[in-house]
Amino acid sequence: MIRAIFHIDVNSAFLSWEAAYRLHHLGGKMDLREQVSAVGGDMAMRRGIILAKSIPAGKYHIQTGETILEAKRKYPHLILVPPNYNLYERCSAAFMNILRQYSPVVEQYSIDEAFVDMTGTGLWGEAVTAANRIRNHIREELGFTVNVGISENKLLAKMASDFQKPDRVHTLWHHEIEEKMWPLPVSNLFFVGRATTKKLLNMGIRTIGDLAHMEQDILKSHLKKHGEVIWLFANGQDISVVQKEPPANKGYGNSTTIAFDVSDASTAKLVLLALAETVGTRLRAAGVRAEVIAVGIKTYDLQYASHQMTLNNATNITIEIHRCACQLFDQLWDGTAIRHLGIHTSRIKDHQDMRQLDMFDTTDYEKLEKVDTTVDRIRKRYGNDSVMRAAFVGSRIDHMSGGISREKRTVDYKKVKVD
Repeated sequence: MIRAIFHIDVNSAFLSWEAAYRLHHLGGKMDLREQVSAVGGDMAMRRGIILAKSIPAGKYHIQTGETILEAKRKYPHLILVPPNYNLYERCSAAFMNILRQYSPVVEQYSIDEAFVDMTGTGLWGEAVTAANRIRNHIREELGFTVNVGISENKLLAKMASDFQKPDRVHTLWHHEIEEKMWPLPVSNLFFVGRATTKKLLNMGIRTIGDLAHMEQDILKSHLKKHGEVIWLFANGQDISVVQKEPPANKGYGNSTTIAFDVSDASTAKLVLLALAETVGTRLRAAGVRAEVIAVGIKTYDLQYASHQMTLNNATNITIEIHRCACQLFDQLWDGTAIRHLGIHTSRIKDHQDMRQLDMFDTTDYEKLEKVDTTVDRIRKRYGNDSVMRAAFVGSRIDHMSGGISREKRTVDYKKVKVD
């Protein structure tokens, strides 16, 4: 039986979801997808970057990841709308629910894209017919469009979904690689980033076809193992399978860009406490503990440094994570004003609640665990702000920092003009 793998990608997801919400729920008349528009962060909070753009915005070379100032220089009349991650999560869940109606094997690859193994699902017709059925279903029920890529493996399906947009179905079977994929710029190949593209161009490799025909030994000598991987991709080879269940996390972490430069240790450590709150909450929710704690600092001039330590006992206790983070911070910080802080964990241990005894440590870890668990339950039921440490009262620091920032979570549409 020939495998049939779909890669389904929402067109300009954040912008599409915002546009559909405004049109179908807020009574808006203007479709943002047809305007030179973008979703952008809050410049006042130093998160002023383009998160998603419309197709018309692409004609002015506006790109995701660039600053709002850069985008405005390209097109001063750019329509900007604020991010709304609560909306995105609801739209993503609805999107995934529709996909699961067509196949039991759906792998959510990101918030706005998924792989679907359609092998043997003949109920929906042959592959292109089934893809069009899914595409139309999503547009008619949810109000936004998707691209569907079809092939025998995940790599080629993903490459196919990136062909002409929006609202299209494309195939990229093995026998179509030479015609459809090899003429493309090598930078279009999955797993080939800017640095790799530059190296390949210096080697005279300009298209995916050039890469596919290059000798593997030459690629490995320049790019090591990565050269072998992208050679296989250029030749359409991929043995990965669609995974219904996501793999376990190898690490948990959160970071935050602070709205002002931090130049004193006490404020920095308060930010670290807020990050320890969210990291600890995530570890406990997953039922795991971390054996390695790391702290990262980005200064006002965008210089980055990090430091890590291995614990004697894996932990998910907020105060213990914070204590370790403060130790690392003291070792790392040289007094330069801080713009961004992060806490990251690794060496994750499942269901490990044993702790090596230390006769000099009188801390009641069992009590701390019970307190954390109780606070987690209260916050889950009544909201994150239902319990707050006294240290944050009157502070400019969000007591649950990191991840998706508070101002990106919701939008007060009473304060936003909806045309």
